[in-house]
Amino acid sequence: MSSSKQLRQRSFNTDGSFGDSVVTAVHDSCEKEGSSAEPLELKPLLTEELTLKQSPVTYFLDKVYNGNSLWNTTTLGNEKGRERVYDTIFRLPWRCELLIDVGCFVCFYSFLSLLTVVPTRVVMTSWKLLKTRKFKRPSPIELSDFGCFIIVACGITVLQQIDISLIYHIIRGQATIKLYVIYNVLEIFDRLCQSFNGDVLQMLFHSAEGLARCSPETQSTRFWRFISDQVLAVVAIIVHSFILLAQAITLSACIVAHYNALPALLVSNNFSEIKSYVFKGYKKDNVHSMVYFDSIERFHISTFILFVLAQNIMEAEGPWFQSFLIHTLSVYLCEVAIDVIKHSFIAKFNNITPIAYSEFLEALCKQTLHTQTEDTKKNLKFVPLAPACVVIRVLVPVYAANLPYSPLPWKLFWIMLFSAITYILLTSLKILIGLVLKKHATWYVNRCRRRNHHLHAD
Repeated sequence: MSSSKQLRQRSFNTDGSFGDSVVTAVHDSCEKEGSSAEPLELKPLLTEELTLKQSPVTYFLDKVYNGNSLWNTTTLGNEKGRERVYDTIFRLPWRCELLIDVGCFVCFYSFLSLLTVVPTRVVMTSWKLLKTRKFKRPSPIELSDFGCFIIVACGITVLQQIDISLIYHIIRGQATIKLYVIYNVLEIFDRLCQSFNGDVLQMLFHSAEGLARCSPETQSTRFWRFISDQVLAVVAIIVHSFILLAQAITLSACIVAHYNALPALLVSNNFSEIKSYVFKGYKKDNVHSMVYFDSIERFHISTFILFVLAQNIMEAEGPWFQSFLIHTLSVYLCEVAIDVIKHSFIAKFNNITPIAYSEFLEALCKQTLHTQTEDTKKNLKFVPLAPACVVIRVLVPVYAANLPYSPLPWKLFWIMLFSAITYILLTSLKILIGLVLKKHATWYVNRCRRRNHHLHAD
């Protein structure tokens, strides 16, 4: 009873709250009546009832002087939440863009290998065959090189029959929304073809290895199996080449359009990409594959820009280079911004830390150093055959237009000279990029090993 009286004395507070007195009165009445009800269960209900009886001014002043007005819809932050914010804004964008750029250069290195190493091997093998005049069963590498060379030759031959001007005027005559739809459809088929062609090329290389190492009894079966795989690879690469060429023509039509179709295409395409990817659940391996697809997409955009440059050299009138640089910069900046935003919020919503992107880069560096990984899904799979067909198809008319007018022997001389200069430049660029990638991969892998060693030591 003494405790009840003390509570009554504290019932009238300066803020006009009657909560304690009412609860005390109920407590006393419960004790007198011998009720089994607990006062702590009635306190929330009584507090809510008193809140309803408060005047508007008293209710407002109570909210002003007591507590945080946003705690009803937010929670009190902690150190983990603070780290997540800074990961989303600063740490993850840097690591993501570094990974995509390194992957793009790995694709470029593979592209240059196709244009330099493969033709050199084919010429050396053909020269050896003509010199010795003895047929010898080719090795798996030689068969694979001949297969790739035939694919590229067939792809260029088919693309030469396509009238780019006709397709360009058909696409340019479409409305902006149709350009957006066309580009998105082609982009989807590009990703599908990239994934499918990787499997087709692996199948062709497997058949080449089987033909090179088979017994004489199974040689005929292996030969026809290799031929069928070769035909399928040629058809698949030609389809992919046409899709990439149509994408390049669509982007070129948007760039030269007079009604600002390029900003509309970039905004609609990139923000639809954010909508398609960000608000979905992904595992770590799925995000790893997504980064590799973004690296391949960045390289394909570079080939599209090269197509636009070639078209401007051939057909543009007046000063065009400054406008070309502005459009190219806008395309790349928009692509970088969208990739960064996409991966930052995918990582945020799926609780993926920036360390995961460092692990992705480590796996890519090990692939660059030809270090076998435990899981082949961690490897960047890029097939440069279709982009090579498109680039050669686009650059051949530029070379032909700049040949001097001369008799046929001199024209052949200039063709050989231009080809030799191009080969030397591409080979030098391949060596430079290869050395830089190897040095960076060695440094990064050693750095990751030292970091892991220190973590285990701690």
